[in-house]
Amino acid sequence: MTRVKRGATAHKKRESLLKHTKGFRWGRKSKERAAKEALIHAWQHAYTGRKEKKRTARTLWNVKINAALKEDGLKYSTFIDSLNKSDIKLDRKVLAEIASSHPEAWKKLVSSVKEQSSS
Repeated sequence: MTRVKRGATAHKKRESLLKHTKGFRWGRKSKERAAKEALIHAWQHAYTGRKEKKRTARTLWNVKINAALKEDGLKYSTFIDSLNKSDIKLDRKVLAEIASSHPEAWKKLVSSVKEQSSS
């Protein structure tokens, strides 16, 4: 019977694991067991971080919208409520962008919402 050399798959698996640990400190970048443990934790934190990033972005948009509304003498909650009642379908990301980058469009939007809330 001919000899079967194994290890190519295991080596490939090991190399791909260690490729992901580039930049880690001490044995966590070179020792397979420590690297695997480090990656489990790192990927868990990365997953959580992606979710937190969306949360913090939304709060930033809310702050930007509220700051722009203070100049016009409106409250954030009444503005959002009036937007919903007037059937204007803009999300907070777009509203924050309009408020910061396009002041003339923002003024038109606020005035239309004020008309809606007064009537």
